[in-house]
Amino acid sequence: MSEILNATLPRGNTSCFTEQNFNRLLVTMKDKAYPEGTHLFWEGDFSDKLFYIKRGRVKLTKSTDEGKELILYMYGRGDMVGQADPFFSTKHSFTAEVIEDCEIGVIEQKDLEIMICQHCDFAIDFMKWMGIHHRLTQTKFRDLMMYGKPGALCSTLIRLSNTYGEQHGDTILINKKITHTDLSNMIGATRESVNRMLSDLRKKDALEYENGMIVIKDLVMLQDICHCELCPNEICRI
Repeated sequence: MSEILNATLPRGNTSCFTEQNFNRLLVTMKDKAYPEGTHLFWEGDFSDKLFYIKRGRVKLTKSTDEGKELILYMYGRGDMVGQADPFFSTKHSFTAEVIEDCEIGVIEQKDLEIMICQHCDFAIDFMKWMGIHHRLTQTKFRDLMMYGKPGALCSTLIRLSNTYGEQHGDTILINKKITHTDLSNMIGATRESVNRMLSDLRKKDALEYENGMIVIKDLVMLQDICHCELCPNEICRI
């Protein structure tokens, strides 16, 4: 039974769990459908659940007092979403918005606590999952802060290629339609400045567009601009 479950469900950022521990997660989940435009949680809600995405996509955002939105993460099939501190009654720092109809496995905090207390190997895998999140956050802030908006944009394009990219010869097609507004919200820039930076990259023949989707033609140039440290794909993702 466990082999059948694991064969049909994606793993995403839960690949750090062994098959046995992943199935422990599966049996505690309660499935729920979330239509596009709904929310798993809002900033300020109590963080008493984790959410495993079986189908669909979710974005995590942070809003300013002026209403500006910063997209911090975009999650897809096989990813587990939520604030990773099961033993503290904390509140969510972000908002999780459903951007494609989702089927979600909801894991209650009390069930997570029981698994951590009863199975030391599960606790180790859960710590690995938390560690991946911390490294992902650290590298994203590095990219946003250290090399200006061009570096942040190039880093975001590389992350998108690792998450949604399809290799076609020497080029990489980002097989998701990402708007300039989305990109501006990912790096905390204006839409106009993103337009200019993308135009410059096109003039340098680093990228092009195909049916409204971005094609990366010179990955090395993008890596040079953002001083890429060649992080593994589970960290270098959007």
